[in-house]
Amino acid sequence: MTAGAGSGRELAGNELAGRRVGFVGLGLMGVPMARRLAAAGAELALWTRSIEKAEDLAAALPGAAALPSPRHVAEAVDTVIVMVTDADAVEAVVFDPYEDQWGVAHGLAEDGLVIDMGTTAPGRTRDFAGRLRMVGADWVDAPVSGGTVAAEAGTLTIMAGGSDPDVARAEPLFRVLGARITHVGPVGAGQIAKTANQMIVGLTIGAVAEALALSKRAGVEPARVREAIFGGFAHSRVLELHGERMVTGDFQARAKATIQRKDMRAAQALADQAGLALPGLAANLALWEALVEGGRGDLDHSALVLAIDPEEWDRD
Repeated sequence: MTAGAGSGRELAGNELAGRRVGFVGLGLMGVPMARRLAAAGAELALWTRSIEKAEDLAAALPGAAALPSPRHVAEAVDTVIVMVTDADAVEAVVFDPYEDQWGVAHGLAEDGLVIDMGTTAPGRTRDFAGRLRMVGADWVDAPVSGGTVAAEAGTLTIMAGGSDPDVARAEPLFRVLGARITHVGPVGAGQIAKTANQMIVGLTIGAVAEALALSKRAGVEPARVREAIFGGFAHSRVLELHGERMVTGDFQARAKATIQRKDMRAAQALADQAGLALPGLAANLALWEALVEGGRGDLDHSALVLAIDPEEWDRD
């Protein structure tokens, strides 16, 4: 299944009428995604580690409620979307390694569905799905691309892994959240596609950063270089969005550098498991390591330019 729905879409408000959906994780991506689901008529049960944040969002959304734990969320719904930072966080909120029955898996009804829409290692995703099947519930991995702008507009790119019936159950939610939906393959396939996506993003940010840094060192204004190459073969969304942030010095986080480093590490781990040497990936990962270890991990990932030529770029 691959579907396109054009650019930002208005919702009728009844696309998900009567659908009870849990949302665990209300970060930069989770909040606008939850807002889209509520605008489509879903009845939301919300949880995040800051209960005040969940309560504030619930108060602003019709039919939404903030609940005290992921287990309570799962007990209130038939489908739970998880949108947290990494595999360790997914394991914590779904399976609760502390064994106090606080996690999603302890509250799901038989035939319940968990949709992990964050970026999680493929091997651990398959393990999570197997563990969830032991309690009679199902798993779909459906990581997204497009950032907060696409989350707000409902134009995310969604890469789904899971069985045909499980992805079909999730599809109405995907159609509210995304403009391009692809069922890539079985559980874990969505995360492999997302790893490929994040590799391209990270490497392209690096290429744009290096090109603009070189332009500046060579005595030409980077903003003019960026403008000059628009429309040619070098044109990309990364050049548009991240290139603009680089030339203006706007490094307020839309996606943190720490998250990009995590994704590039995951790509390197997958390459190692596959026995494939990827020299470009290895060199790019070293830049992300330098940026984060240099104390700039909370900046936007466009700040990679600071790791390439800090002496010149930091003057601004």
